[in-house]
Amino acid sequence: MSRVDRTRMPVPGPARSFTFPIMRRRLLANGLEVRAVSHHSVPVTAMVLLVLGGTAIDAPAQAGLMSMTADLLDEGSHGTSALDMSDRIARLGGDLDVEMSHDAAMLSFITLDRYLDEGLVLLRDVAVHPNLADHDFERVQRLRLERLRQLRDLPGALADRAFAHVLYQSHPYAQPGFGTSASIALLSVEDVRQVHRRVFRPSGATLVVAGDRPAEALLDAAERIWASWHPVDGDDTGVRDRGRLEPPTHPSHALSTWHRPGAAQSELRIGQVSLSRATPDYQALLLLNAVLGGQFISRLNMNLRESKGYTYGVRTGFDLRRGKGPFVMQTSVGTGVTVPALREALDEMQAIREARPVTADELARAQSSVALGYPRGFETVQQLARGAASLAHHELPDTYFEDFVPSLMRVTLDEVRAVARRALDPARWAVVVVGDLDRGGDGLDSLGLGAAAPVHLAL
Repeated sequence: MSRVDRTRMPVPGPARSFTFPIMRRRLLANGLEVRAVSHHSVPVTAMVLLVLGGTAIDAPAQAGLMSMTADLLDEGSHGTSALDMSDRIARLGGDLDVEMSHDAAMLSFITLDRYLDEGLVLLRDVAVHPNLADHDFERVQRLRLERLRQLRDLPGALADRAFAHVLYQSHPYAQPGFGTSASIALLSVEDVRQVHRRVFRPSGATLVVAGDRPAEALLDAAERIWASWHPVDGDDTGVRDRGRLEPPTHPSHALSTWHRPGAAQSELRIGQVSLSRATPDYQALLLLNAVLGGQFISRLNMNLRESKGYTYGVRTGFDLRRGKGPFVMQTSVGTGVTVPALREALDEMQAIREARPVTADELARAQSSVALGYPRGFETVQQLARGAASLAHHELPDTYFEDFVPSLMRVTLDEVRAVARRALDPARWAVVVVGDLDRGGDGLDSLGLGAAAPVHLAL
């Protein structure tokens, strides 16, 4: 029986090469771009429709409008009911998913290869011809209002809302994508219909089809079904990329607090407005994040969880969007250790910039962790379709996935240390504390962040 030395971390093997299937493109006469990827391991087809224009295009008084629109897309089409739509999906053995991010709507459907045409028709009906009926809107609106009432009792949701507000202020990324009780109550079904006409248009949209057929056959099928998609009117009045507007350089307050009497834990957020997905430093940022707080053996987790026992887990991340997304550290800690946990987190984040920069061993482990796990993101036909859609979303070259691991492994220690100094700027950090300040707030003034600004936002 072999003996394993558990006192030392295992030595990772070399990163293997990864080849993304060849992707074919076709631009239809209506302006829709179609991309096709052949995947022959199983007779399954996945399709993804990407439509630019996410929750960032909501007007402040209509926060939640785009996400409400997304919720209504699968409530039936061409006059048929939501139950009829559910039956259609079930008969195709399919799975439909509708997502709304800050920058785009993404609709995906997966089914058996023999139902390729039927699946394309169903996805087109959901995206292009939804009922958007009065009674469906009223039901979804009631459900949304009830969910918002529930969110008032979730400290993590309150912290996320406050953090976005403090960072982005009047920028579109400050908008609560799920809406507020006040904004959702004021929406009408006609608002939904108007924004659907404005945003769901073939020009600028991308359809990805991946499946067990030659790419040209997939493109032909997509064109046959989707060529008839034409906007209701000729005017494209939608503003698709409001997230790319320049955000504030500094948060409204360095320290913001939300008092929740009796809370057993404090929700903590630390971060800043960061970069867009288009940054050439993307790989270096991934590696920096892995060392700081992006994996279990990260500095923050080993300190706050393993050494101090302040939390069950802490993580950091660069949420890189089409516009400048946030960098955020997030965790929840016992109320009594709110200030010590904040101090340790701030110290770790400052130290990785100068006093204790990333080491050669840490960089090697981070490169192995990211590179060796990378291919598992493309194991299924659905993952391939979503990957191809992400290339369109972020305007990346077709060779991006194949070049990713070699580029990652070429990142040097000097580059990671330099990006840490550039991407982490203590002068721009916002600290948000949501918890019982009567029991956990003593000592916040010792952090050197200035006076705390109370925050209380409507949900």
